[in-house]
Amino acid sequence: MNKKLYRLKMILQKKEIRPTYQRLKIFEYLHQSKEHPTVEMIYNNMVKKIPTISKATIYNTINLLVEKGLIVPLAIPDSDTRFESNVGWHHHFLCERCGKIIDLDIKCEYFEKREIQGHRIKELHGYFKGICRKCLESKELV
Repeated sequence: MNKKLYRLKMILQKKEIRPTYQRLKIFEYLHQSKEHPTVEMIYNNMVKKIPTISKATIYNTINLLVEKGLIVPLAIPDSDTRFESNVGWHHHFLCERCGKIIDLDIKCEYFEKREIQGHRIKELHGYFKGICRKCLESKELV
C-alpha cells in the first residue's frame, strides 16, 4: 500500500470507518479529483477499477463520509449535487457554459468571527455563477 493510500486509511480509521477497499478507492478518488464530482461521475470512474461496485455502495460511502465530516456536498441551484474532500471554508464558481466548478479562496470576515449581528455561524456556503476563463477564451462564445 502506498503512503497516500495508507494515510487515507488512517483518516478513515480515526473517524471509526472500516477502510474497505471500495471505501478507500472512493475516498482516494475524491481526494484526487478537482472536478467536484457527482455520484454518477464517481460511479463511472469507480466501475472502471472495480467492475462489481454498485451505485448503492457509492451512495452509502458518500453518505458515511459526509456524516463523518470527511467530505462536503455542494448544492448549487440548477446543478447536480457534487462532492469534495476540501472541507475548509471556501467559495465556488460554477461555469454556466461548461459546468465546471472552481474553488475560490475568498475570506469572509464574518465567518472568521463566527458571528454576524449576534447570530452564531456554523457553516458558510458561497458560490458565484458565470462563465469561466477557459470558456471566455473560446472562440465559440461569440
